[in-house]
Amino acid sequence: MKNSVSRKLARMSMARRKPHQSLWFGFAMFGLIGWTIAIPTFLGAALGRWLDVRFPASYSWTLTLLVVGLVFGCVAAWLWVADEGSNIKRMNAENNSKLSEKASHRGSKK
Repeated sequence: MKNSVSRKLARMSMARRKPHQSLWFGFAMFGLIGWTIAIPTFLGAALGRWLDVRFPASYSWTLTLLVVGLVFGCVAAWLWVADEGSNIKRMNAENNSKLSEKASHRGSKK
């Protein structure tokens, strides 16, 4: 019982020290992911349009490079989100180990 209470107290104190991320921070992350996809898509379409004007072909460079840009942007966003997820898991593991150290240290003092 004492151990679980001390862990909860340690978790609360760490949460107070951690900077609070607001709702606007979450919206900014969504925007960042959106731009990560939109910019390569737009650049692919623009390059494809330029190629269609300069070098006419039986196929559409615009459509082809738009899809290539979209795929590239989605992969880049996926990798970024996966990297952020692993950072969050690592931080949680570090915080949990610190909490258990604090809890065991408090329990050994008494």
